[in-house]
Amino acid sequence: MIVLVSAFVVLALSWWLTRRLSSPQSVLRLLDEPNERSLHSVPTPRTGGLAMVVSLVAGFGVAAGLAVADPAVLGPARPTWRTLWVVAAIALVCVVSFLDDRITLPVSRRFALQGVAVLMLVYGGDLAVSAVPIPAIGTLPLAWLSGPVSLLFLLWMANLYNFMDGMDGFAGGMTVIGFGFLAFFGWAADHAALFLIGTLTAVSALGFLPHNFPPARIFMGDVGSVTLGLLAGTLTLVGIRDGVFDAWVPALVFAPFIVDATVTVLRRALQGATIWQAHRTHYYQRLVLHGWGHRRTVLAEYGLMLLCGSAAILYQHAREPGRLVVLAASTALFAGLALGVHLIERRTGTGAQTTSSARETVSPNRPIA
Repeated sequence: MIVLVSAFVVLALSWWLTRRLSSPQSVLRLLDEPNERSLHSVPTPRTGGLAMVVSLVAGFGVAAGLAVADPAVLGPARPTWRTLWVVAAIALVCVVSFLDDRITLPVSRRFALQGVAVLMLVYGGDLAVSAVPIPAIGTLPLAWLSGPVSLLFLLWMANLYNFMDGMDGFAGGMTVIGFGFLAFFGWAADHAALFLIGTLTAVSALGFLPHNFPPARIFMGDVGSVTLGLLAGTLTLVGIRDGVFDAWVPALVFAPFIVDATVTVLRRALQGATIWQAHRTHYYQRLVLHGWGHRRTVLAEYGLMLLCGSAAILYQHAREPGRLVVLAASTALFAGLALGVHLIERRTGTGAQTTSSARETVSPNRPIA
């Protein structure tokens, strides 16, 4: 009942606030101005993330109020003093990202503050990952690398979500589907906190998505994408720490984002490119520019997200040899998709270099990968 009531509040408030922020009369009308790299042709508000954040806070408030009557409902996952570190870290990143949307903070300052936030999460929130399982082989202990690996993972998740927020409906859809799967795993493991946070985050994006689906009337901005990325990373580490799943389950769930962003960065690094400079070589951008357009591409990505989430469920319930098969099949799938994008480019007679007009909802001095 707590989750159902809270989810209804979040959905209604997110939809209403996003609609209000989309209005020309909004007092928080921060616009994403079109430029030579844009696919949108008119100035578009980029404050949709505020609607999601505010609705989430309201939903957590409702859930907390309802839980007061029955504190046992959250079981062993009920809030502790470590929860304060997590809340403070997410709030810090949210505020920094909103300021970045308004005044464009220097890259060094933004990353420094993100670094403070992830330090709070890993050491204050006790979210360091101690080992990584290798199906059919064993477990790889991280030892002294546990903290640094966890820090880098959280920083990468926060920023890759921002990197991938460059197509109408894309990051919003990933949030609905990805956090929805995290909520499912929380429900299946009777992990009340993971179930509640995953559900409310997915529902907050569901209220935002109708206004962001192609053609978008509003973008989520950094306050949405960076905050959601950090929250995805945080729930991943919570689930791993509490034994809900191992590291490969959330990796499969968010694979459409993780693989595209990571492969793109590595490819650019090998080419000697400055990886923090703006570019238009993500696979989803290349599809948009080579004839697929926003709507067809984002619908295809939704299908891929659902497939990856289903693979995560299959992995969770498989034995060791089967888990290795799931990971191998997923790797083959993404390799085939990458090849497919190259073939589409070859058929149109152009390559990735023509992607200079793709939209990124970030400012020109922001690192994009």
